[in-house]
Amino acid sequence: MLFSQTSQIAAADLPPATMEAPVPPPEENGIWAAIAYSDVDQKHGFFWGADQRQEAMDIAFEHCENAGGEACKVVEVFRNHRHWDDNDDTGFPYNHCGALVIGKKRTGQISRWAAKSAPTRREAAEQALHACESSGDKCDIREWVCT
Repeated sequence: MLFSQTSQIAAADLPPATMEAPVPPPEENGIWAAIAYSDVDQKHGFFWGADQRQEAMDIAFEHCENAGGEACKVVEVFRNHRHWDDNDDTGFPYNHCGALVIGKKRTGQISRWAAKSAPTRREAAEQALHACESSGDKCDIREWVCT
């Protein structure tokens, strides 16, 4: 049987040798958490205990929107070890706690804010407070969460 130039490729035809198989995403070990924040109205949402990073981000975002946030965005993502020998070689740190701090609101201005994660609650809060107060504003912890 002869095939013309316009005939379709048969199912048994193989792709060229130069094509590479898609690389699966790296495994995301750990227990994931995320904080979402809407700076225009100071609404926030958080979630911890997710098996995957995206799950934590999606749920934190949803909680922020459900709280009335009009401009929610995920501002911090972190994780804890599920097992002490977790190591997925992604370079994503195992910071167990996160904190969201917000500055005192000034009339007609968006408040300063910061979100940080660290191995401990205290370190996360201190880092977030330092980042928020670097402009001279007084900031308070709005929320913290540890996985």
